[in-house]
Amino acid sequence: MSSFPSSIVGTNLGERVQQLTDMTMKKSIIRFNGNKFRDFVKATPRNYSVVVMFTAMAAQRQCAICRHAHDEFQIVANSFRYSQMYSNKLFFALVDFDEGPDVFQMLRLNTAPVFMHFPPKSKPKQSDTMDIQRVGFAAEAIAKWLGERTDVQIRVFRPPNYSGTAALITLFGLVAGFLYLRRNNLDFLYNKNIWGIGAVVGCVYASDGSYKSLNTFNP
Repeated sequence: MSSFPSSIVGTNLGERVQQLTDMTMKKSIIRFNGNKFRDFVKATPRNYSVVVMFTAMAAQRQCAICRHAHDEFQIVANSFRYSQMYSNKLFFALVDFDEGPDVFQMLRLNTAPVFMHFPPKSKPKQSDTMDIQRVGFAAEAIAKWLGERTDVQIRVFRPPNYSGTAALITLFGLVAGFLYLRRNNLDFLYNKNIWGIGAVVGCVYASDGSYKSLNTFNP
């Protein structure tokens, strides 16, 4: 995480924008503690927006979905950082509870994850907090919400995911091997119970991770 002497952080708008830009060049999502949040988000004047993910990823916080939400947020930040739409008018940041508990207290947050947009010239409105219970937190949903709040249209680029393909190949290999071993007795293929169990397993696999809820953690 980049650090700057407290004596120069926030001295003027130009320096703050340059510092944010420098940090974004290293990582698409800037990690803020309480001091940096006040210096870069709460300080005025600002001519840039900041979208902040408030999270609690330490194991003891028991936020089961925080890591997955962070991955989706990272996809959006990377999509913006490496696109032709990139500018220093929008920055992505993260505040973890264990690194900025004073920020959570300031904003009266006791749940995670929370996505908030801090506009350049006004205080956040209710619509500047993303309703993830209604729309979820997929990268596409985050990008759409940001487009509505900032007029910055982000085209989401997901990195290739080969885990599903590998799992499918492994499954087919196991099935092929089993059928080869049972090639002299394939009567079980006509068993309705076998097909029923297979259908249930397939449904569970397809819906894995779909039933996730917002966690309330204990500060």
